[in-house]
Amino acid sequence: DQRLPSREWSAGMFEGGGGPCTNGHLMCAGCFIHLLADARLKEEQATCPNCRCEISKSLCCRNLAVEKAVSELPSECGFCVRQFPRSLLERHQKEECQDRVTQCKYKRIGCPWQGPYHELTVHEAECTHPAKTGNELMEILDEMDQSHKKEMQLYNSIFSLLSFEKIGYTEVQFRPYRTDDFITRLYYETPRFTVLNQTWVLKARVNDSERNPNLSCKRTLSFQLILKSKISSPMECSFLLLKGPYDDVKINPVIYHFVFTNENNETEYVPLPIIDSVECNKLLAAKNINLRLFIFQIQK
Repeated sequence: DQRLPSREWSAGMFEGGGGPCTNGHLMCAGCFIHLLADARLKEEQATCPNCRCEISKSLCCRNLAVEKAVSELPSECGFCVRQFPRSLLERHQKEECQDRVTQCKYKRIGCPWQGPYHELTVHEAECTHPAKTGNELMEILDEMDQSHKKEMQLYNSIFSLLSFEKIGYTEVQFRPYRTDDFITRLYYETPRFTVLNQTWVLKARVNDSERNPNLSCKRTLSFQLILKSKISSPMECSFLLLKGPYDDVKINPVIYHFVFTNENNETEYVPLPIIDSVECNKLLAAKNINLRLFIFQIQK
């Protein structure tokens, strides 16, 4: 798949006690992560799809010789369907392909056109947006401003929270567990941790605990924040999860809000805003999920 990284992994070079695998199979990084994620969901040891050797991150290494060889192999452009060496394909698709998808230069004033690059000049010569009246453009720009405004509201909200008197954050580590059901299901839970002088726990689940998430191409994580301490009065908080240090998972910040009491000490499960299923597989493939939690106490 041309959308997957071209990095190649040697996944069958070790087996059991350390003896070499006679099959010496290879897989790309994307398939390797997907394989580990599937194994975690099914509570199985990841194995090679061909020879059934055990596979884990500790038993795999990059095969640089194969990476170089693969970079010279022909691969098909997703736009013009011509063949190019993999090492040149990215540049071709971004800069040179006449069929690559491009946008009108008048997009900034509302032109929605998208099409192949070779049609761009003709379109821009005929584009009606430069000839629109000021009033027409104002309507278009108002719609664009609304979208931009929502994005700015999020970041302004974060900046406002950072000015609160009581702010706490900590690194949290979600560890995998299985339910006690007849057909067990994967869930994650953190050890207890202290923030703002209170004890908390985070829990997470895959695809809202659907029956067989390993059969679904779309994968999501949701989480809940649980207050374990007893409190003398309601505690109103805003909270958000972000990627931890030294991690590369892509998370869009979302602020959640809840009023904790002794009787109502668990939030609903809310989405962990990772950008897509590929990022979710990266988290599932890891031994543990490491994130950073911020809690902001709202004082009346």
